[in-house]
Amino acid sequence: MTTRARAAVGVSAADLGSYQQAVRRVLTCDLITKERPRPGVLDQVLRWADEMTRDFRELLGYTLIATTHHVRLVRHLDVLDETQRSIFSRKGKPFDRRRLAYLCLVLGSFQRSRIEISLADLVRTFTPLANSVGGLGFDPAIGSHKAAVVDVLGWLVDRGALRLSDGSLEWWARDTERGDALYDIDHDICAVLFKPARPVQHLTSAAGLVHEPPHANPVRRARRLLTEFPVVYYADVDPEVADALRSPCLAEDLVRFTGLALERRAEGVMLADPGGVFTDRPFPGRGNAVSRAAGLLLAKIADLLEDPEHVPERLPVPALAADQAGLVARMDTGLPRDGVVSELAWSAAEAEPVSPGDRPAPAEAPFVERGRLESMTTELYDEFGAASFTTAWQQDARGLLDAVVAFLADLMLLRPVPGGVLVLPAALRYRNIRAALPTRTSGGQLALVALPAPAPQKDPSAWEHAPAQEEER
Repeated sequence: MTTRARAAVGVSAADLGSYQQAVRRVLTCDLITKERPRPGVLDQVLRWADEMTRDFRELLGYTLIATTHHVRLVRHLDVLDETQRSIFSRKGKPFDRRRLAYLCLVLGSFQRSRIEISLADLVRTFTPLANSVGGLGFDPAIGSHKAAVVDVLGWLVDRGALRLSDGSLEWWARDTERGDALYDIDHDICAVLFKPARPVQHLTSAAGLVHEPPHANPVRRARRLLTEFPVVYYADVDPEVADALRSPCLAEDLVRFTGLALERRAEGVMLADPGGVFTDRPFPGRGNAVSRAAGLLLAKIADLLEDPEHVPERLPVPALAADQAGLVARMDTGLPRDGVVSELAWSAAEAEPVSPGDRPAPAEAPFVERGRLESMTTELYDEFGAASFTTAWQQDARGLLDAVVAFLADLMLLRPVPGGVLVLPAALRYRNIRAALPTRTSGGQLALVALPAPAPQKDPSAWEHAPAQEEER
């Protein structure tokens, strides 16, 4: 008996590639307009709007908003994800808390009835709101405050929420007394930029930003985890979700839906993109010095773990549920309590205690001490020369190591723990990584450039024995 794939029903084999490309565009671009991410993409995506709307709803429970002017995927979150910094960033720099707060206040300052607003009027409306928030404030005489406003308005202009019709934002930044700018407001785009699960002013916990209880639909939860995260480990999820991840039907649906390759190993499963575009953090082989140094560090770690004279200590990997609880607790410490109407307030329900028999056994992973990571970084600097790590990191090897560990933790390849890191199974996928290895230039200087040719596969049954590969997601 064969199982019919539920995704892309009605899409012909000849058009399936075009459909899957449109799906990947929607999943990786927070907002698609006539100009974003580039001209022509909106028309390509709108061609499949009806089919994608149905598939996103049935497979993932997501809502696709598609008009002739923009396309926006409204995700329904099962868990909070602190790695999604690139969405709120400009020119490669993630927004800090001030910029995030300013963005919310600026959006809240727009009145639906207005189709345009001057920067001077916006600042007059926005300033008392910012000053009413303890620890925030706005003072036009402070350069960092003005820079934050410039970044926020630039972010909105990039997404078509604002369109500059006259004046100059840079002029205002140089002279707030005489400079000004006039913006047209696209309220439709403003309305879709942030659609939380519940009104945020009625939340008493950040847990209210999650849409549905984690156990409500394990199959849908498995699909979402596989779509949203670099890799899903069976030990990190409930047994029902792990069973769903092992189902061939789930893999068939998502592979047909996205056009990605499903990679299943003993420890978990992932969607890999041979084209290397289904990601917000390219790795390996492209990107900045941090990405390339991350590949070099993984190669060093692999050498260490394969050293027959080294017996690594294996420690339990902290549960993701504990990470979620910690993240929610940190967010809740900054949650304003004033102004919450108790009759409308939403609070998280008391979670049912998990019996020891239902709790999956924690996975264990090799532990690498911080001191050994620092020694590896020093070896890289000695081997390739400090100049190979760009001006930013040339004199800051420890800073580069911190950035590399954070980068690999976001990719779920390393897990920082007190005193060092745990090497997660998927990290060994890059054990023979070649893309980040340097070549020596004609002048003798080692440079971080990409090289092709992954190593041959040894044992496909587990990531602990997996080959280096060029796929990214």
